[in-house]
Amino acid sequence: MAQALADAGADAVFSYAGHTDNPMAQPLPTRMGGFGGIDGLAGYLSAERITHVIDATHPFAAQMSAHAVAACTQTGVALAALERPAWQAGPGDDWRSVPDMAGALNALPDAPTRIFLAIGRLNLDLFAARPQHHYLLRVVDTPKGALPLPQADVVVAKGPFSADADRALMLDHGTQLIVAKNGGGSGARAKLDAARDLGLPVIMIDRPAVPVRATFGTVDQVMAWLGHDADLGV
Repeated sequence: MAQALADAGADAVFSYAGHTDNPMAQPLPTRMGGFGGIDGLAGYLSAERITHVIDATHPFAAQMSAHAVAACTQTGVALAALERPAWQAGPGDDWRSVPDMAGALNALPDAPTRIFLAIGRLNLDLFAARPQHHYLLRVVDTPKGALPLPQADVVVAKGPFSADADRALMLDHGTQLIVAKNGGGSGARAKLDAARDLGLPVIMIDRPAVPVRATFGTVDQVMAWLGHDADLGV
């Protein structure tokens, strides 16, 4: 999305939430960190004379998306979301859908199991309630301090990943079960393809609900939306 805007000569700024230590460089002016809630974001939009907002956050960043809807409504700024289509189970997949993180925790077996916990690092405390399991974690940044899980292996890596590499990772760690968020897209799908190949079950966490907004699945669709409503060079 950022590259398309840069190629079009758009007067745009890229905003990172600041949750990772070394975010990918972008071809647009970039800011880091939160805005200070809805009022803070509304104030920024007004101060910078922003006319259009593209919400390209992760599908599980529900609070950020809700704040964007509220702030844009408050300021009259046009808003569209660029959202990857959710993954769908296909032939050979063994998925169990759960509504949220608590549902994923409750769906874990009682017997000790080797689990690929592919949820990032923000909700690990919840799974400390099931200390009998051995967890495989893949995170973008090296964890700071001790993990809340007594039995865990940590792999620090950034996607995109391949099915072959994820299959090898699961075999090396004796994975028996995968817990994943339905983030969609191709960059993180490899673990699901590997799980299917290995005949492993997946506990799939559904996306959280966000307020209604214009939503598009591709960069081209968002650019068309902008082209109808905006002079990209302003």
